[in-house]
Amino acid sequence: MAADLGELLVPYMPTVRVPKTGDRVFKSECAFSFDSPESEGGLYVCMNTFLGFGREHVERHYRKTGQSVYMHLKRHVKEKATGAAGGAIPRRRNGKVFLDLELNRDFNGEDYEYEDEAKLVIFPDHFEIPLPNIEELPALVTIACDAVLNAPSAYKKQEPESWEEEIQVSRHARSLRQLDNGVRIPPSGWKCQKCEMRENLWLNLTDGSVLCGKWFFDGSGGNGHALEHYRETNYPLAVKLDTITPDGADVYSFEEEEAVLDPHISEHLSHFGIDMLQMQKRTENGHHTDNNSRPRVSEWEVIQESGMKLKAVFGSGYTGIKNLVNSSYVSTVLQVLFSIPDFQRMAKLGHGLLSGQYSKPPMKSELIEQVMKEEHKVLNGHQQRGISPRMFKSLVSRGHPEFSSNRQQDAHEFLLHLINLVERNSAGSENPSDVFRFLVEERVQCCQTRLVRYTQRVDYCIQLPTPIEAATNREELLAYEAKRKEAEENMQAPPEPVRARIPFTACLQAFTEPENVPDFWSSALQAKSAGVKTSRFASFPEYMVVQIKKFTFGVDWVPKKLDLAIDVPDFLDLSRLRATGLQAGEEELPDLMPPIVLPEDTRDNSMSSTDSPEIDEAAVMQLAEMGFPLEACRKAVYYTGNMGPEMAFNWIIAHMEEPDFAEPLNLPSMMDPGPPASDSTLGATPLGNSPPEESIAILTSMGFPRSHSINALKATNNNLERALDWIFTHPEEEESDALSDMADTEPNYNAFSNTNSHSDSTLSPDRDMSGPRVKDGPGRYELFAFISHMGASTMSGHYVCHIKKEGRWVIYNDHKVCLSERPPKDLGYIYFYHRLSSS
Repeated sequence: MAADLGELLVPYMPTVRVPKTGDRVFKSECAFSFDSPESEGGLYVCMNTFLGFGREHVERHYRKTGQSVYMHLKRHVKEKATGAAGGAIPRRRNGKVFLDLELNRDFNGEDYEYEDEAKLVIFPDHFEIPLPNIEELPALVTIACDAVLNAPSAYKKQEPESWEEEIQVSRHARSLRQLDNGVRIPPSGWKCQKCEMRENLWLNLTDGSVLCGKWFFDGSGGNGHALEHYRETNYPLAVKLDTITPDGADVYSFEEEEAVLDPHISEHLSHFGIDMLQMQKRTENGHHTDNNSRPRVSEWEVIQESGMKLKAVFGSGYTGIKNLVNSSYVSTVLQVLFSIPDFQRMAKLGHGLLSGQYSKPPMKSELIEQVMKEEHKVLNGHQQRGISPRMFKSLVSRGHPEFSSNRQQDAHEFLLHLINLVERNSAGSENPSDVFRFLVEERVQCCQTRLVRYTQRVDYCIQLPTPIEAATNREELLAYEAKRKEAEENMQAPPEPVRARIPFTACLQAFTEPENVPDFWSSALQAKSAGVKTSRFASFPEYMVVQIKKFTFGVDWVPKKLDLAIDVPDFLDLSRLRATGLQAGEEELPDLMPPIVLPEDTRDNSMSSTDSPEIDEAAVMQLAEMGFPLEACRKAVYYTGNMGPEMAFNWIIAHMEEPDFAEPLNLPSMMDPGPPASDSTLGATPLGNSPPEESIAILTSMGFPRSHSINALKATNNNLERALDWIFTHPEEEESDALSDMADTEPNYNAFSNTNSHSDSTLSPDRDMSGPRVKDGPGRYELFAFISHMGASTMSGHYVCHIKKEGRWVIYNDHKVCLSERPPKDLGYIYFYHRLSSS
């Protein structure tokens, strides 16, 4: 028999590989579906590429690639025998769990047992060889099979191991000296004290200095000022500001040159006014709750509709999503997005959620068996397993410090992150996020001259303020606050909390109120002045997203959630908020930009030397240390306008293949000596003129077309950083594509039109078809979904969503999908409306 198996496998031996270090073995989920070893047909792992395929897709892979040898993995889940026959699932002779897969948490370990089965399958004849079969298989095949079986799941390998097991406690933690200098760190608005960096910021734990770190490949920017500060002061420990949570923070020791643990981090942060002592604890179901849980008990019960006999639903569009530990923010956003037709074309996820294949009702025999056992858990016991979003989450969170973690996150931020990814990856193809995009008209008025300026920006969501002063139960709130303070002073138990009830109309009114413009520069006065801004809709999207601003930061850095109930309407008419453009009698502010203010030494240097450009040598050296030619690094820093090593690195990647990549920098003709600089050249510049040639050259040197670069600069008032972002979110398109998009919009509502006489004002500032595509239409909407949050902050808690399907509300709570009895519309966080037809 051994000789027969050896001869059988000889033709396929060249295609069988042993996984090497770095190879990822996808043995937990199909690449094209959500089939897994627990699925009815199991999972087939290609012994050459180590990709996994469900039964419906393995044949296609064989036909396309000719790869014939697969390992078939099957996990059997069955109830433990209770004296009667254990069911129809056959026992393996050595029943045990040997696959490196997570156990299904929906099956209680005391009542169920798992048995794993593996075998080699040779296509196209489906010849099966049970494993292990060491004596009968060739040595190479045995080694390959053993390596695949023992390899960690590809997704487990991607997830970082617990740092606490590797990172050591700093020797400076216990004896750290902290200066009593009165420094208090605010909960937001930080920037480097030596430059304008607002990311990758580190708080020195000795003197409270906030300084930027070094730039890394992961996109975190910085100019190394935190390290410079250590070299000057020898203050050893610093904490990264955006990593501080009730569970800890990222601490770095400059003296030890590595990430470290600080057991006294809470005490060290409190020295600067940062309170970490309010920790969250984990409940039995894996979600976070608060230490003072009384205010939240009602919220958890109401939003999840606890205590009600909810009927489970199955089939297409009613598939649940498994919780991967604090991943409910992902599943709720996905459930809502995939109820919108434009997003249902995303192949794997769309098929998983909409095919009904992973949401099947229990067999009649299973229901009868449950009744016979008198287990009154028919609804809960037969909940679907749902699909796992592990592969999707891994893809969309790659490189993101928060979404790639296992911590709970803000669903609204994740929604915007997804939209941004879709925008960047939809160049030249259909863009499903078009349904959310709309234009906002901002009217800014100089309070002194009464002159106005109209500009437009793209947005995907409106954020409604929550004016507590407009609460209908204001007297009750005031009485509660007085009792709470009294109880606190007398060290008594706090009173029963009172939830503020705010009319939706008050939130909408607060959204439309004029707001002060900080540091407003009046082009009419050529000086700073008071200015006010109002916002209106220049277009209405097909789907309107409304976020209720429920979260805020306390002065002690603890993120807090406002306890609110808002009477959100089923039907919403925003027509009165349609933008009007420049009105009769209004005069526009001059099209001038603020003067460019340069430090005296910089101004003197720029005036005295026209033959040698200023280049940030520190950035040059950072790039050169990566192995790039010195002259190429100088050119990269010069052509990106000294905007930092990250921008220069992108330039290098885009120009590495050019023949003159490493040639010395030759100044373009535009830098030839011209007229001497005067005050006017540094003063206000007309907005209507072409953008500065230097800025255009920087963008074109990065590979962007000249016309697109000009449009980007015009759309962003010649701000290079914003122009780059504009380019990425507005890919250049052929005019015919833009015209066809206009033709697809509703009749009587041009894609870039407005309802007033200044209809062309909703065009992008360059007034051509490369502007943002919008699907304008009536401003009347109907509510079809909402996402609710339970817990004290976005860093903890749990998300649930309700979606209206086939005229009835459905609650999606992780893998559980049921008909809703009382949808808690007044406690939602993010609301989704679809546009009503104009008829």
